[in-house]
Amino acid sequence: MSSREMILANIRKNTQTKYEKPDYRSIEEHAIRYPDLIGQFTEVMKQMGGQAVLLQEGDDLNALIRSLYPEAKRIASTVAEVDTAFGKQTVDCGAFHPDTVAAPGDLDGTDLAIVQGRLGVCENGAVWIEQEVEQRAVYFIAEALVILLDRKALKNNMHEAYPLIETGKYGFGVFISGPSKTADIEQALVMGAHGARSVTVVLV
Repeated sequence: MSSREMILANIRKNTQTKYEKPDYRSIEEHAIRYPDLIGQFTEVMKQMGGQAVLLQEGDDLNALIRSLYPEAKRIASTVAEVDTAFGKQTVDCGAFHPDTVAAPGDLDGTDLAIVQGRLGVCENGAVWIEQEVEQRAVYFIAEALVILLDRKALKNNMHEAYPLIETGKYGFGVFISGPSKTADIEQALVMGAHGARSVTVVLV
């Protein structure tokens, strides 16, 4: 018996109080729901310090992104429809695919990353991103992050979202809710401490 198994066995033997597993179905029945998913998600994203933009019919996605981040020069994109629209395909000019770099550190200095979201949660503004590229640092190292999300993939709450998440072939995924922020240091809010300073979710 390993030391871990021995510790767990001793805990089980000496624990007197027993707790029944909660009935998650009853919890889901009472979970919060919203009549307007897009409106709720947009409002919560604003509260989180980010923004959600609804792509209107006939709008050009690339033009919209350019209007949101006109000064971005070094752009990494995991989305095929976007990575060819900003010019020359090199790391130093225009848009490039993050897996064209040799190491994660080579993504340092990226102004904007454009990635695909799988589903969004209206109660907290979180978007599930499944790792689709080898260099997953792209999700955190860019100064600004644009997440493309199908508006039909919005879920009311985490109870609805959690059973649907997948990690794909790389075995990694992450919920991102707004830009990176921390207030641990001298109780001052710092944006971009651990990730993007700006996050925009484009609902397509």
